[in-house]
Amino acid sequence: MRTNRFHFILLLTVLIAGVASAQETLTFSASRTESVFAEGREQILLRGNAVVQSDGFEIFADRIEIYGEDQRYVRSEGGVEVYDRDNDLFLSSDEFFLDRQDNYLRASGNAYMEDRPNNLVVKGSTIQNWDELDLTEIAVNVRILGEDYTARGQFARYRRETEKLDLSGTPEVFWEGDEYRATRITIDLANDEIEFVGDVFAIVRQDDDEEALDEADGDTPSGDPEVEPDADAPVDPAAGGLP
Repeated sequence: MRTNRFHFILLLTVLIAGVASAQETLTFSASRTESVFAEGREQILLRGNAVVQSDGFEIFADRIEIYGEDQRYVRSEGGVEVYDRDNDLFLSSDEFFLDRQDNYLRASGNAYMEDRPNNLVVKGSTIQNWDELDLTEIAVNVRILGEDYTARGQFARYRRETEKLDLSGTPEVFWEGDEYRATRITIDLANDEIEFVGDVFAIVRQDDDEEALDEADGDTPSGDPEVEPDADAPVDPAAGGLP
């Protein structure tokens, strides 16, 4: 089964790669700031309207903590919003953690992502990415909403190198009016293929044009049926028959 509707997950990793790989200098502001510069205990704590910025992204939250050598870690809590300015992407969650050195991030608690140029929304309880492992995971009540499709399940795993997305935990895909369910659904983005494993269930609906073609090609007659001549019936001379 083939479809070209599932390149959406690539866009999630654009946000992840753009934020997690950022090693440039950070700037920040808040209503209240506390700093510790002692070696081994470096920490900056921002409270109230906290903002952290770099060339490629912005993080807004009620509370942001920056700590570790070379400002390695960024931990945010309360109304977290993350903007990827380069790709016009937006992410929000209750909590957000970023390891700038190991290129790892975790958005937890009502994690939500918008890819605005492509009209795409991704939702889940948690979104995690390990850049070095080429692995992105979305967990608990996963929802992926596109322009003419939706996909959902309890767990999603994506690997960018092979361009494969695995959905599990009662996964479902709704595409152009059709419904697909299975124990596990694997979407091969490189080849536009979907594989269903275990207890497959599908509802494929015909559109009006296909139904009309089926009727035209079927056995149902249209108009008055042809009447075969009866050899034993009398001939009417006025109709051009023999007297």
